[in-house]
Amino acid sequence: MNPIVLPQIWFVCGSQHLYGPGPLRQVARHAKEIVAAFSHERRLPLKTVFQAVVTTPEEVTRLCAKADADPACAGLIFWMHTFSPAKMWIRGLTSLRKPFLHLHTQFHRDLPWESIDMDYMNLHQSAHGDREAGHLHTRLRRERKVVVGHWSDPEAMERVGTWMRAARAWHDWQGARFVRFGDNMRQVAVTEGDKVSAEIHLGFSVDGHGIGDLVARVEEFDLSGKAVTALCDEYEGSYRVAAELRKNGTRHQSLREAARIELGLRAFLEDGGFKGFTDTFEDLGGLRQLPGIAVQRLMADGYGFGAEGDWKTAALLRAMKVMGEGNKGGTSFMEDYTYHLEPGRNLVLGAHMLEVCPTIAAAKPSVEVHPLGIGKREDPVRLVFDARPGAARNASLVDLGNRFRLLVAEVTTIKPPKLPHLPVARALWKCQPDFKTACAVWIYAGGAHHTAYSQAVSRETLEDFSVIANLEIVRIGPETRLEEFRQTLRVNEVFYHLNQGFHG
Repeated sequence: MNPIVLPQIWFVCGSQHLYGPGPLRQVARHAKEIVAAFSHERRLPLKTVFQAVVTTPEEVTRLCAKADADPACAGLIFWMHTFSPAKMWIRGLTSLRKPFLHLHTQFHRDLPWESIDMDYMNLHQSAHGDREAGHLHTRLRRERKVVVGHWSDPEAMERVGTWMRAARAWHDWQGARFVRFGDNMRQVAVTEGDKVSAEIHLGFSVDGHGIGDLVARVEEFDLSGKAVTALCDEYEGSYRVAAELRKNGTRHQSLREAARIELGLRAFLEDGGFKGFTDTFEDLGGLRQLPGIAVQRLMADGYGFGAEGDWKTAALLRAMKVMGEGNKGGTSFMEDYTYHLEPGRNLVLGAHMLEVCPTIAAAKPSVEVHPLGIGKREDPVRLVFDARPGAARNASLVDLGNRFRLLVAEVTTIKPPKLPHLPVARALWKCQPDFKTACAVWIYAGGAHHTAYSQAVSRETLEDFSVIANLEIVRIGPETRLEEFRQTLRVNEVFYHLNQGFHG
């Protein structure tokens, strides 16, 4: 297992000494009350911890340094209960590396019309205290999320929770390790990329291992041993296993080999502390099958994966697994595989050779074994199912040489017709705003054919993540217009050239 850890979010309230110790104590009580309410808010996936009411430059600077040094802190929420002069925040915010959200709220929802006086007005100054803070955040060119509304407002809390999911994924990327077994598929461009730039800008590393290292780990498990038998029993208890693969079935040995590959691959990842991996059918060494059910089940446990050496998709999939943890729906490696071009009913059939995650399945998957025309190995075992219908997103992380771009496309997954001769997991979807526009803009934007597909991660979460990670994001949805989209790409080229230069 590769559990998704639950870091904390720090709650920091800004004020000043102008009002005396009594109001400051009241500010602290109010801030703690908000934090206590957050602990019961189901929309917030992370624990919020009250840290301090800061009133001086020294306090702000110490707190920001403390946040950066604490590995349990995934980000901060700032709120100015009163007026907090922004110059005292300069040193702290200049050095702060953790993401932050600016919550523009006030403690009381309603004004006490009959009793309001200047003491009340001085204490409840978020209306202009947060504007002072926002001015400095903008002056410092600090990217952040601003959420406006009373702290009990469900819509506001939904947006805070969305940002927490993005902050959790960014926190998970920092220091994360991904392993590539072999290289990428030969002559393929989009699965290449600058791994040094990724570690500098995105925080994760990608390490290569020969396929022989994995084979050695797989071969430590006896094909007739108890561990393999126990895992085969788990398959039979969890899925609809084809008769030929069951105990005493004619192809039961194929299931045992698939189980042995899963045991070895899982042990390799756990021993190395990896959060995701890639493989390629062009480099299988001593593996007797291309990993199928092993990859699918590891994704279901939260590991990132990319086929044919696609480390960017493996990292993105892991991030989206973290973002979607606890939400309804699933997240999977995916590929736009083939089209249905019937006039008025254009559809995309998404699939891959084997590796689609069962968290997106509409019903209990079946375990089957079938020939695979590439890889030159024994027929691999895989889970076969249809994806559940509903709204979903396809996301792609691509390296453009001078920056990484995140594409996010809105799709609507539908129930497919019977596919009796297609023994792979698959999803069938309609594009937004329409097939021709969506495909054209994806190609203009340089999007990959591999994606991370999710019904558990919202578009807003991906947008928040792009802000935290300083990723260029381009969105394809109901509002997309081709010429406007192309103009946005042109403007982005100029912006990123001026902002950070070309490093291709």
